[in-house]
Amino acid sequence: MQLYFHRFDLRLRHTFTIAHDSRDVQPTLIVELREGSFRGFGEATSNKYYGITIEGMIGRLEQIRNVIENDILTSPEEFWQLTNQYLHDMPFAQCALDEAANDLWAKKQGKKLYDAWGLSADAIPITDYTIGIDSIDKMVAKMKEFPWPLYKIKLGTAEDLEIVRTLRSHTDAVFRVDANCAWTATQAIEYSHELKKLGVEFIEQPLRADDWAGMKQVYAESALPCIADESCIVEADVAKCAGYFHGVNVKLTKCGGLTPARRMLAEAKTLGLKTMVGCMNESSVGISAIAHLLPMLDYVDMDGTLLIANDPATGVQFDFGKIIFATENGTGAQLH
Repeated sequence: MQLYFHRFDLRLRHTFTIAHDSRDVQPTLIVELREGSFRGFGEATSNKYYGITIEGMIGRLEQIRNVIENDILTSPEEFWQLTNQYLHDMPFAQCALDEAANDLWAKKQGKKLYDAWGLSADAIPITDYTIGIDSIDKMVAKMKEFPWPLYKIKLGTAEDLEIVRTLRSHTDAVFRVDANCAWTATQAIEYSHELKKLGVEFIEQPLRADDWAGMKQVYAESALPCIADESCIVEADVAKCAGYFHGVNVKLTKCGGLTPARRMLAEAKTLGLKTMVGCMNESSVGISAIAHLLPMLDYVDMDGTLLIANDPATGVQFDFGKIIFATENGTGAQLH
């Protein structure tokens, strides 16, 4: 195989604000693996919260270029185990590499990735569309600009309930809310009863990632299900979430790619947890990779490409929340 890097600055359609970050441009790294006429693509974005830079990811992958290029890709799982020896502390870089390996592997078989995994895409969830934190008027305007059947509303302000009440007055769409660790247990429990009345489906990560005592209380008393995000980063976290959360949101960049994500989702199912995969502000490369996990999911947040203005790739498309797979094999992603 040959290893290549492609760097892009993704311009966001609106300033994207959550409880601990705000940005207008999202740097991203596309990793490409070539074998003969086949090209596999994977992606990971930079992330200030986790200290991830494009330069850092490229530097680490360059260190193991010989390991990567000398490998015969017989299975993505074996390739992940090989590279994890070197990238276990750099999951974002491993995610991009693993997505590229899965894409290449499926293309060599002449199959879409979900089919190569033995999955069926006959029944899959729709994606939400995220409304980032802003003034209430601007959040309403963002929602009206993008009619959608399912919205994920970022919260973590002094006006959280008023935000949801106001948005609700403008749409009958299903709501999900994501507090991004901003609430206390008391707030989460109190808010949950009002949010349920407002047509909210679930609450994502209401408390700090390490507030397990608080989550035990919220789990017992919340009127709505709670989904772990920052509390569920790697494979060992899934079992910890049982009895504290009703489901887990797996992020490919945080856990190291599609390969460990599939293991995490399977374990979550055995523990009776709802399964979800979320995204960063990725291009069609990363979003198309997520799409092939849909047969394993109860919920999905894969609106990354809908939030950017200069997608450098093609792949999955959307029809009012419904995911339409690309005609190409593998993940279906292609660079322009």
